[in-house]
Amino acid sequence: MPSIHLLIVGKVQGVFYRVSAKEKADEIGIAGWVKNTKEGNVEAVATGSNEQLEMFTQWCYKGPKRAVVDKVIVTKIPDAHFNNFEVVRKT
Repeated sequence: MPSIHLLIVGKVQGVFYRVSAKEKADEIGIAGWVKNTKEGNVEAVATGSNEQLEMFTQWCYKGPKRAVVDKVIVTKIPDAHFNNFEVVRKT
């Protein structure tokens, strides 16, 4: 399935962005993962149909209520396969 990498820049940590992204991904039916970066951004990889990926990308530009998204950098990546969408937490 088509896959994309997203880097979401702005006030996106501490606003439930990852949990909200998982909820949206589950609602849309895409798989992949989302995590915080040490730079204060959010990073995600998503796989699904082109339509599903477009819906998820558009949501990422807004994010949850308290988020302030400055930009979203979307990069197409080689097709990937995931069983579900996961929130990756630091170990």
